Amino acid sequence: MAHTKPTTSNEFTALHSDPPSRIAELAGDLTEKMDRSISQIKDVNNKARLLSFNAQIEAARAGGQTGAAFAVVAQAMQELSGRTSRVADDMINETGTSIEELNEISHTLRSNVRGVRLTDLAASNIDLIDRNLFERTCDVRWWATDSSVVEALGNSEPNAAALASKRMGVILSAYTVYFDLVLADREGRVIANGRPDLYDSVGVDVSRQPWFTDARTKTSGEGYGFQTCHRSPLVNDQRVLAYSCAVRERGEANAPVTGVLGALFKWDDLAQTIVTNTPLSQEEWSHSRVCIVDKHGVTLADSDESQLETTLDLDHPKILDQGKAYCVAPCAGVESLIAHASAPGYEGYSTGWHSLVIQTI
Repeated sequence: MAHTKPTTSNEFTALHSDPPSRIAELAGDLTEKMDRSISQIKDVNNKARLLSFNAQIEAARAGGQTGAAFAVVAQAMQELSGRTSRVADDMINETGTSIEELNEISHTLRSNVRGVRLTDLAASNIDLIDRNLFERTCDVRWWATDSSVVEALGNSEPNAAALASKRMGVILSAYTVYFDLVLADREGRVIANGRPDLYDSVGVDVSRQPWFTDARTKTSGEGYGFQTCHRSPLVNDQRVLAYSCAVRERGEANAPVTGVLGALFKWDDLAQTIVTNTPLSQEEWSHSRVCIVDKHGVTLADSDESQLETTLDLDHPKILDQGKAYCVAPCAGVESLIAHASAPGYEGYSTGWHSLVIQTI
C-alpha cells in the first residue's frame, strides 16, 4: 500500500492560507518546468538534425544501393526532426496561453479576496464609530435635564452658573471622551463650562454655531443638535464633534427652551485610534491609506494625518454611492484597490459618513 506523505504545518499554510498566491506559485513552477523540458527537446532535435545532415553526406559518398539506403534513413530523420520541432513550438504556444490565463485568474482571485477583506475592515471601522457616537446623543440629552443646568438658566444668581460649572466638571471627570461641556443661554452666550481652568469660554457668543442653532430648532427634549468635525475655538482650536440639546424649563421635554448645552467630543481620540489600528500587516501599511470621509469626500480621520486638510481624490467617486463595495481604480492618479463601506447606523443614529481602505497596486 502506498503511503501519503503527511502535510506539515508550513505546507498546509502554503496550500490553503492564500490560494491565489499558491496558484501563481504553481503557474510559475509549471512555466519553469515546461521551458526546461522544451529546451531539452530542442537540444535533442538539433542533434538529430545534425546527424541527418551527416547521413546525407555519407549517402552521397557511398553512392549506389548502399548510399540510397543511407539517403532514406537521412530523409526519415529529417522529417522526424521537423515534426518534433513543430510539436515543441505548438507546446510553447498552447501552454504559454494557458499559463497566462491561469496567472490572470490568480491575479483576479487575489484581488477579489483582498477586496472582500479590506471592505470588511472598512465596514468594521465605520460601525465602531457609529456605535460609539450613538452614545454621545444619549449623553447630551440626559445632561440637559440635570437640575444644576436647568437652574443655571432659570436663575439670575451668579452662584447658579458656578454650581452648574462644578456639576459639569464632575460629569467630565467620569466621561474622559469630552474636552468640555458648555452651557449657553437663549441668545447663544456661554454662561458656564465644565473646565474653566483649561478653557476660557464664558461670555463667548456661540449663536451662529451649527450645534447651537440645530438644538434650538428641535421641538422636543428628545431631539439633539450636531456639528461635524471642526476645530473649535472653545477648546483652543482642537478637533471636535459637537453634540447639543436644548435645555428647557423645569427639565421637561416639551417645555419652553431656556438655553442649549453643548458637549465637545474628542474626535481624534476615537477616529484616529480606529483608523491607525486597522489590522493590516506592516507590508500592507507601506502602501495603504485608511480614512473616514464625509459625503463631500473631506477627510475627517486619516492614517496619513491630513484630516480636515484634504478632500479625497477618487477617480471612481460612484463607489461612495454603494453601501459596501470595492473596485480597482485610480486614486490621486495611482492605480489602487479601493474598499468602501457606508455608515450602517446604530439604533436609528447614523453619521452618514464613509470608511475607506485604499491600497496602491
